[in-house]
Amino acid sequence: MSLDATTGLEKPRRNASDLKQNRNAVSKATVKPVPFRGGGFVHRRHRFVALLLFVVLVILWEIGSQTGFISNIALPAPSEAAGAMSDLFETGMIWKHLSASLYRLVVGWSLGSLIGVTVGLAIALFSIVRAGVSPFVSALFPIPKIALLPLFIIWFGIGEGSKVATILFGVFFPTVIATYGGVDNVDRNLIRMGQSFGLSWLSIVRKIIIPGALPAILSGFRISASIAIILLVAAEMIGAEFGIGAYILMAGALFATDQLIAGVAMLSVLGLTVGWLISRAERWLLRWRA
Repeated sequence: MSLDATTGLEKPRRNASDLKQNRNAVSKATVKPVPFRGGGFVHRRHRFVALLLFVVLVILWEIGSQTGFISNIALPAPSEAAGAMSDLFETGMIWKHLSASLYRLVVGWSLGSLIGVTVGLAIALFSIVRAGVSPFVSALFPIPKIALLPLFIIWFGIGEGSKVATILFGVFFPTVIATYGGVDNVDRNLIRMGQSFGLSWLSIVRKIIIPGALPAILSGFRISASIAIILLVAAEMIGAEFGIGAYILMAGALFATDQLIAGVAMLSVLGLTVGWLISRAERWLLRWRA
């Protein structure tokens, strides 16, 4: 027992368990749980927003064409473009155009990406290669690749070689820059840690450098794929019998705007397909980031 300072009376002494219970009661009454804020800027997937927006735009486009607000001479209605696309399926010409374009795109993009990644890794990993090759990449990258198509025709002929070479040349440079830029951005502390644990040079490249550079390389693939489609159309407009670019050129020469829009729609579907494939590759190759 102890004396109260105000009354002079004895007051009971509280033991440790009573004080602990009081603190727990106060803490339960005042402390609130903190909400989780560690989402890491993860975007939520909205599956049907893009499709809904596309449908709304097509409906507005059709209404504008049917009411005369949009001139059919300048921009045909979506129904007319759908009719031109239906004719392509009925005649079977769509498969000839698509097969020719896909062959040139796949071969040119694959070879350009493979060579670009190889040269980019060599620039990033070897100082002598960086000193010798990097200035040439910086000097040649700004050149419009389609301007070199006549030279490629002289070198490789009017056939598939010149078209594939144009796409390869256009894909090569952004892939090189994305690759050695991604390697340069790998955390050097991870590399030093691997060296400290006695990993070989090849193991460090395979287990640390390449996985760390993959996000930048795959982003470069997205850019190079778009460039490849642009160069594909431009190359097919010069001396190609079949291909999406040749089909668009023929439609423009005949002022068949409905066929022209159908060709542009094929290019859009091709671009969406390539983007989807690269997205699937990113999810599989970069699943360690999750």
